[in-house]
Amino acid sequence: MDNQIIISSFVLLPLLAFAISILLPDNNEKSFSRLAFGTVSILFLGITTYIVFWIIGGMIPVNIRELEIYNNGNYQFLLDFYFDNVTAVYLWVGAFVTFLITRYSRFYMHMEQGYKRFFNTLLFFYLAYNLTVLAGNFETLFLGWEMLGISSFLLIAFYRDRYLPVRNAVKVFTIYRIGDIGIILAMWASHHLWHENITFIKLLDEELVSEHLATHGGIGLFIAVSLLIAAAAKSAQLPFSSWLPRAMEGPTPSSAIFYGSLSVHFGVFLLLRTYPFWEHQLTARILIGVLGLLTTLIAYPIARVQSTIKTQIAYASIAQIGIMFIEVALGLEVLALIHFTGNAFLRTYQLLVSPSVVAYMIRDQFYHFKPKKITLEDTFPKRLEYSLYLLSIKEWNLDLILNRWVFHPIKKLGRKLDFLTPRNLLLYFLPLYAIGLILYFNQEWIADWARIYVPGFFGFLGMLMVFKAFSERNYPRLAFMLVMANHFWIGLAVSFNESFDYSQTLIYLSGVVVAGAIGYWALDTLRKKEAGFFDLNQYYGHVFEHPKLALIFLLAALGVMGFPISPTFIGVDLIFSHIHEDQYLLASFDAISFIFGGIALIRIYARLFLGPHIKNYHTKALKSS
Repeated sequence: MDNQIIISSFVLLPLLAFAISILLPDNNEKSFSRLAFGTVSILFLGITTYIVFWIIGGMIPVNIRELEIYNNGNYQFLLDFYFDNVTAVYLWVGAFVTFLITRYSRFYMHMEQGYKRFFNTLLFFYLAYNLTVLAGNFETLFLGWEMLGISSFLLIAFYRDRYLPVRNAVKVFTIYRIGDIGIILAMWASHHLWHENITFIKLLDEELVSEHLATHGGIGLFIAVSLLIAAAAKSAQLPFSSWLPRAMEGPTPSSAIFYGSLSVHFGVFLLLRTYPFWEHQLTARILIGVLGLLTTLIAYPIARVQSTIKTQIAYASIAQIGIMFIEVALGLEVLALIHFTGNAFLRTYQLLVSPSVVAYMIRDQFYHFKPKKITLEDTFPKRLEYSLYLLSIKEWNLDLILNRWVFHPIKKLGRKLDFLTPRNLLLYFLPLYAIGLILYFNQEWIADWARIYVPGFFGFLGMLMVFKAFSERNYPRLAFMLVMANHFWIGLAVSFNESFDYSQTLIYLSGVVVAGAIGYWALDTLRKKEAGFFDLNQYYGHVFEHPKLALIFLLAALGVMGFPISPTFIGVDLIFSHIHEDQYLLASFDAISFIFGGIALIRIYARLFLGPHIKNYHTKALKSS
């Protein structure tokens, strides 16, 4: 009972502080900076004390079944907390770094227009961090994982009157969401492998894991590769490395805590947490090690040629995390944890002192510059040296590769559906959906050979809706409606699986309908107030004149995308638990739809409400600021 109270408090205290900080007045810097610093200080002392007593007690892993949110007999959604050596290291490092950054930010952010908003987001991030680190099962981990993604977007876009921070915030959120496909598919496959919501402590049972993998080796490798994709995206490994330097557009304290020390190491955390599952899968270990090695070999020369100190630090950190991937693949857990701790402290320090270091080095170079006689590159053949230099300057075209092979094909496919105007959406969507409902209630009408293709067909239609929303430029309300329509297609597609109870579809769609109605109202209200500045071709910055409307739409968008503020979050996991283990296409269509739907919604929010204000009587930051 004592363990339950103490470990739960590591999540509840930041949650309580975050709720209080929202209610405090904007014009009192001391009140919410003291609240944040006091909360983090208490947690740092509490976590340190608990870890000391836990070590004295023999370092026995602790698992706490915290809260059962939903249970229908066949499916259980459970919040589960788990404390072991990996948790202890990440929790303590997170508490210490957050303690330092909060203290630093009280003075660094003084007189900033968004001072309160920064500390609100900082507390929200710390809540998400603790929840993810303490997660005892995939459901709880995904809850914190999603919260980290949103806090990342908000911290990068802190300077929301500037073009680049907002644009890069959307870019980073997009990469995060693509990585989330891996987590979702891993959760789906795990349901079928274990026939339950497996807890991480059960993975320590080597006999249990070996028994399941012996007869389901293919599913085991699929889960391991899915986890690797999620880890690579979160830790900026290949081919996702280019997002980390772009994330440095936020304030220096947020860059230090988020992208220098804590969040960027969550890929390593995910691999360490699931290590007992894939440690005996040689293919998975080779893939993880090779990915880490390639990332290190590419990130190191990129860091050497960068002209900005933050970008140098970012790529240097990426290279070190690549080495951590190799260490985890080799089973060197203790070394990986030590490496994480050292890298986190070093990058935090480097980012916090980076402005001072730049000023010092400029003066030092001016008075004492001496060119190096021989450099490492001089030992290479000149043609190879120049090739490496050009490739590194271009960051190995990682942005171009992602755009060409991921985003451009999706946008191109979405533009093929340009005939879907708001009027035609109702004209085509409602009759086709009605046909789907009729077939659902009269499944005997469907030929036996076609029955297995029906769920995938409707799932594919839902994915097309999302692709159209992702590429839409002219009609924000249409893009929003298309994302909502996708949820209805997913619900219909999975309903054709005979084990699925349609009442569970109502749980899934209830949050979508309520949040969708509120979001559509917010967009319609904005359209009436700003008729001339209401499309998705540029950033309009309407948050300056309509801050409450912006907040309402953001919350509604989060509800529609399945963020944990509505029943849809549980519904998403519930839906995936009823996709059969042989329905890989349906699972992929639904996962891609869920991820790109969230990207489309955040894109609508960013383009309408963030960025330099379109009206000339507002101050406007330069694009290159």
